[in-house]
Amino acid sequence: MGMWAALDPMWEIPAEKRIFGAVLLFSWTVYLWETFLAQRQRRIYKTTTHVPLELGQIMDSETFEKSRLYQLDKSTFSFWSGLYSEIEGTLILLFGGIPYLWRLSGRFCGYAGFGPEYETLGFFIKDAIKKFIVTQCILLPVSSLLLYIIKIGGDYFFIYAWLFTLVVSLVLVTIYADYIAPLFDKFTPLPEGKLKQEIEVMAKSIDFPLTKVYVVEGSKRSSHSNAYFYGFFKNKRIVLFDTLLEEYSILNKDIQEESGMEPRNDGEGDTEEIKAKVKNKKQGCKNEEVLAVLGHELGHWKLGHTVKNIVISQMNSFLCFFLFAVLIGRKELFAAFGFFDSQPTLIGLLIIFQFIFSPYNEVLSFCLTVLSRRFEFQADAFAKKLGKAKDLYSALIKLNKDNLGFPVSDWLFSMWHYSHPPLLERLQALKNSKQD
Repeated sequence: MGMWAALDPMWEIPAEKRIFGAVLLFSWTVYLWETFLAQRQRRIYKTTTHVPLELGQIMDSETFEKSRLYQLDKSTFSFWSGLYSEIEGTLILLFGGIPYLWRLSGRFCGYAGFGPEYETLGFFIKDAIKKFIVTQCILLPVSSLLLYIIKIGGDYFFIYAWLFTLVVSLVLVTIYADYIAPLFDKFTPLPEGKLKQEIEVMAKSIDFPLTKVYVVEGSKRSSHSNAYFYGFFKNKRIVLFDTLLEEYSILNKDIQEESGMEPRNDGEGDTEEIKAKVKNKKQGCKNEEVLAVLGHELGHWKLGHTVKNIVISQMNSFLCFFLFAVLIGRKELFAAFGFFDSQPTLIGLLIIFQFIFSPYNEVLSFCLTVLSRRFEFQADAFAKKLGKAKDLYSALIKLNKDNLGFPVSDWLFSMWHYSHPPLLERLQALKNSKQD
């Protein structure tokens, strides 16, 4: 009885102040939790100074140390940028920054994150301008139409708003690779040859309706490697990053030019210097490993992961719009953020989706992370069934090296953050299969 009596004064505080206090408290709770996890992982970066035994015969010390220092630098930047963002967000809320900015400009600008490693300053500026123009061309009409639908939709506007966003997302997915992505990167058909033939044979063996295979010049903006597929129904395309392919990698060509000769496959006749460069710097995967990576990606399609993710996303979208419809009429929500005399719909979207839904979003994000890791293990298992376990094993190590990934993770940090299982866990699963 005494405990509940002690809480009585809190309930006497106006609702808008309780809401505002809860939002700030939760924001700082999440920040402190994320900082705690980041510091656990940072200790791993600091203390793990030798290549794990599982990778001793595959990963050299120089690559391991380079990855470790890279991740330490990233964690340092992440700590200070996170602290700055949290303090900035708190000050904006405390001093009524949202109403002030609303009155001052009547619009909101996009947030630009810390991007990949661009080749030149000119490329970065040109890319940023193109991104801004494309984003505005999409965002302005879509957001305007969404606000209009909310305004005229009546009591069931949330259904119309959800259907509108569903259509927009499907259209964007359909046109992105063909019309938007080529504005930023060069796509070329994969030349006829053994690799293309083997990709087509593998696709046919699992009834994947492949129509085209492209190579994208991703090396201009980043050294990271990737592969993906897109398209609906019977019109599927596969895209391979040039950094994924040994024969396409610009880095490999640079090594050959520096050495003055192309290293032989058998290694005979090569100087020790050339051998060292090839061992430590060669980028990309062999054809067999590329096929193993694609076997993993096609496993996502065959096992229905893509459809499941779309269904989950749309269920979440519908739920959020429904709850938005329930909450948009609550004046105390607007008053909590300084809007006492007006209730702009755009501000309502910001308040409810960014602040009020934040606890739900954190829980949902964690659940989706767990689900994603499960899907990744299933896709690896699918590649095993195709007989690609050995090649996928070596490909994962190469991709981790090329992407400067660190192979050792704190269990709690990885559980909360990693949408893909840690490298050593995936290798262990594949190793068990190889031994079987």
